[in-house]
Amino acid sequence: MIVMKFGGSSVESAAAIERVAGIVKAREERRPVVVVSAMGKTTNKLLAIAAAAIAGKREEYIPQLHDLRDFHSREARQVVPLADRAELDSTLDEHFQELTELVKGLAVLGELTPRSIDAISSYGERLSSFIVTLAFRHFGMKAEHLDARRFIVTDKRHTQAAPILTETYARLAATVPAMARESVVVMGGFIGATEDGVTSTLGRGGSDFTASIVGAGIGAEEIQIWTDVDGMLTADPTILAGGHRVKTISFAEAAELAYFGAKVLHPATVVPAIERNIPVLILNSRRPDVPGTRIIAETVTCENVVKSIACKRKITLINIHSTRMLMAHGFLRRIFEVFDRHETPVDMVSTSEVSVSLTIDSTDRLESILADIRQFSEASVEHGNVIVCLVGENIRFTPGVARRVFNVLDGINIRMISQGASLLNLSFVVAEKDLKRTVAALHEELFAELDSNVFERNEAVHA
Repeated sequence: MIVMKFGGSSVESAAAIERVAGIVKAREERRPVVVVSAMGKTTNKLLAIAAAAIAGKREEYIPQLHDLRDFHSREARQVVPLADRAELDSTLDEHFQELTELVKGLAVLGELTPRSIDAISSYGERLSSFIVTLAFRHFGMKAEHLDARRFIVTDKRHTQAAPILTETYARLAATVPAMARESVVVMGGFIGATEDGVTSTLGRGGSDFTASIVGAGIGAEEIQIWTDVDGMLTADPTILAGGHRVKTISFAEAAELAYFGAKVLHPATVVPAIERNIPVLILNSRRPDVPGTRIIAETVTCENVVKSIACKRKITLINIHSTRMLMAHGFLRRIFEVFDRHETPVDMVSTSEVSVSLTIDSTDRLESILADIRQFSEASVEHGNVIVCLVGENIRFTPGVARRVFNVLDGINIRMISQGASLLNLSFVVAEKDLKRTVAALHEELFAELDSNVFERNEAVHA
């Protein structure tokens, strides 16, 4: 068995779903279990509908609901066989009637709770997985739909629920392998349910996580993440066009890249896969002939020092200084107790005797954090920064990496540096305005020569 996950852009339209059907059909003998995201930007549209409802804007949310239903009906009818049209219409009617009642309830309450957000946003995957199942039948496959909420059991932290893996794996193992022997199994990603049956979600990007959980639960031989890029690249294509494809990378490197902004992979995805030693492939649904990137447990030997450059944007830098804390123990503890109290994670830290610099990517509770810190220290804030992260197993073994990096960044102000916390990366902070220039200079320096066993050169840009 293999698990094949298709993101929103891979199922955004009838044409995209037909493309996905062809990809799955070509691998039908491997007994695929298919996990799909919501179609296109459906989740964003659902949340916009919810926002309009709590604001009392009936003239906005009612037409938006009709438009969303029309979109799903229009695209689905192009790929659903006539024999299944009645079932399609009935299911769409049922889902949108439920959704409309839920939205009207929000309008009355005028409040959007985390539990309500999960209930609303779950409809995207519930609809897409059902439509894709009917489409697979239209294209000659025997396909069965499973409601992911019956199998992905989570805690009650709505919008960021964590799976209860023991129960989840037991439910998956009891049903999915036997079903996959007879049919292509299709289920929605991102969604689950608490032990008492209340709909929950794994957070944005959680469909990747679902695929990994399902793969671990059924003992899949491989987990395939189908997206709209050729795999992991040596640089973010939205920042630098023409990055090279990374053929093979270790789980540890992939996790580091995912955390520091490589959006092709959700950071949590690799955890269940690592635990069960299941390879993960990143593939392009628009170019299925491209081999993609293979993520494996073992260290990948490479002549290049760095495998890829990741970037995490919208970073806020906080500088904390207190001469009163000179030689005093407990300074760092007091600082991090503040962030813990306000449930705000810290990305990078750099310290001296009386100063600490750190970065956060969530500023929701920044004012409260600063108020607490200023009770015992001075604190200043710099917005509009980005973390640039160089990732590669060889960084720990290669002398002179920092010298090479900072030599090519002459004239670019580096606000903070971190190396050592992870042996796999060298990270630093620059202003957002310097990002493209920074990445271009690093890419030219670090990837002029490529280990052909690890990288596929992009000849279209780099002659």
